[in-house]
Amino acid sequence: MSLSVALTKGRLEKSTVEMLSQCGYGVDGLIHKNRELVIADTVKDVRYFLVKSNDCITYVEHGVADIGIVGKDTLMEGGKDYYEMLDLECGKCRFVVAGLKDCNPLSKVGHIKIGTKYPKVTTEYFSRKGLDVEIIKIDGSVELSPLLGLCDGIVDIMETGTTLKENGLVVYDIVAEISARVIVNKVSFKMKKKEVMAFLNDLERIVRKNA
Repeated sequence: MSLSVALTKGRLEKSTVEMLSQCGYGVDGLIHKNRELVIADTVKDVRYFLVKSNDCITYVEHGVADIGIVGKDTLMEGGKDYYEMLDLECGKCRFVVAGLKDCNPLSKVGHIKIGTKYPKVTTEYFSRKGLDVEIIKIDGSVELSPLLGLCDGIVDIMETGTTLKENGLVVYDIVAEISARVIVNKVSFKMKKKEVMAFLNDLERIVRKNA
C-alpha cells in the first residue's frame, strides 16, 4: 500500500527533506519544487504534500495523510487525535517566557498580561505556576507587544534568541523544548502498519546515526 505524507512548510522543511534523502527516499521533487501540490517519491511508493503546520495535524487526523511531520509546538497547541510516534531531534527550539529587562512577568504581583500566538500552551504553563494570567492572542510580531505596553511579557518560540535581543527582551523561563515529530493517523497505523513502521524505522535509523 502507498503512503501519503504531509510535510510542514518553512522552518522544518529543509531538515525533513534532508532526512528523507538520507533514508534513500526519492525526494528530488521536494528539493526542486515546481507548481505540483502533490509530489510523488521517485523511489518509494510514497506521495508528499507540503502544508502549514496546523493543517498537517488536520490532514493526519482526517486520514488524508497517513503520516505527518510537524513541530512539537504545533502539537502542544493543537488536536490530539493521532499517534505521536517519533522525535526526529531536528528543528530544535524552545518555548520561552520573555519580557523587558528588569521586568520579569513571573515576579509581578497580581494580574499578569501575556502576549502569545500559543494561548493553550501559555494558559497551561501559568496554571501550573498558580499565577493569575490574561492571555492576549497576537498573530503578528509578538515581540512588539511588551515594547508598546500591551502586555507584561510574552510566550513565544525561540531559536537563536537574536530577535528577542534586538528588541530588548530577555528570557525569564523555558516552557518546553521543541523539535520535529512524526505523527500517524490511528486508522492508517492499523491498516498500513507494515508500511508505516518501515517509514518510521527508516527515519529512526537516521536519527540514531545523526545523534
